[in-house]
Amino acid sequence: MFEILIFLLVIVILNRERIGRWLGSMKERTKEMRMNGQGFTNPFTKTDENGDVYQRQPSGSGKGVLRVILGILLVVLVIFLGSAAFYNVGEQEQAVLTMFGRIVRTDTAGLYFKIPLLQRVHKVDMTTHGIGIGYLVDGGQNITVEEEGIMITSDFNFVDIDFYLEYKVSDPVAYLYNTQDPENTMKNMALACIRSTVINYPVDEVITTAKGQIQAEVKEKLQAELADKEVGLMAVNVSVQDAEPPTPEIVQAFKEVETAKQGKETAVNNAKKYQNEQIPRAEANADKITQQAEADKAARIAEAEGQVERFSQMYQEYQKYPLITKQRMFYEAMEDVLPGLKVIITDGNTQELLPIESFYSDGTAAESTVATGSDAAETEAER
Repeated sequence: MFEILIFLLVIVILNRERIGRWLGSMKERTKEMRMNGQGFTNPFTKTDENGDVYQRQPSGSGKGVLRVILGILLVVLVIFLGSAAFYNVGEQEQAVLTMFGRIVRTDTAGLYFKIPLLQRVHKVDMTTHGIGIGYLVDGGQNITVEEEGIMITSDFNFVDIDFYLEYKVSDPVAYLYNTQDPENTMKNMALACIRSTVINYPVDEVITTAKGQIQAEVKEKLQAELADKEVGLMAVNVSVQDAEPPTPEIVQAFKEVETAKQGKETAVNNAKKYQNEQIPRAEANADKITQQAEADKAARIAEAEGQVERFSQMYQEYQKYPLITKQRMFYEAMEDVLPGLKVIITDGNTQELLPIESFYSDGTAAESTVATGSDAAETEAER
């Protein structure tokens, strides 16, 4: 637009005399036509009440008209040049300012000044963008691109794998001038990195367990390639969208394998859960049994030690009074044994047996009698 205005202004300045002569001839021609009675009204003439035609003086000559045109063009040019001297850079943009093809500076967000017509501004979007590798999005549907998605694995099988690459501009100058088509260059680099990575894995791992590792390796390789070639772009994220065999039959087989593996993982997880529940319970029971055994052990030891102490005291008494101690021990043993026995008196020759408990109303009387007898016997022994 500015170039057109400058071109028009230069033409008018260079041809101002010719334009003035043309305007003068137009005025004379109009006057002649008016005098000849033609119905054309000349804007540069005026007719009075008597029908006389004379030149309109207020409008000036052709040079005055030329000055008006030049003034208008100059005002328009100044307005456009003033508006073109400033430019604004958005928050998510960076601008590269050039002068005669040479880079002057790189600007971030803000308002800046430039020399109109001499300096040019190239704005670059710094936000994150994404492209699909192995598929295209058309009308909201994913269309497979077989020449990009079909790859070979380490066990010489084919796999159809799709990636989604997120990227952004890292160097605006390199993005604008180092390559003709930075996005296409980056996509070709990404394809090379993906193929060199997938070929190191068997098909089972590519489809199931190795997706995360493949993503990390592809991103690392691609980032190194972009930095080495100075494309001006950087990989933000690389993710596997889908990985499956290229034919429906193999897809179904792999789905069954995947289902079986998931079932295996579920069973293992359930077994580990049961293990985690039972082991603490068994350990608690073991601790309880151990503590009970320790308590029983301590009780038995204490009881045995008490019996040993009692026997030692009894033995000391026995050494002092052997006969009395022996009789007392006999009586004490009888006191413990006889109450629970059925006592029968016989001479060994008769056929009749006389149960002794029939002479007592209950066992208490018998126990009292036995006890009384033992006390009497002990008294007798002491005498």
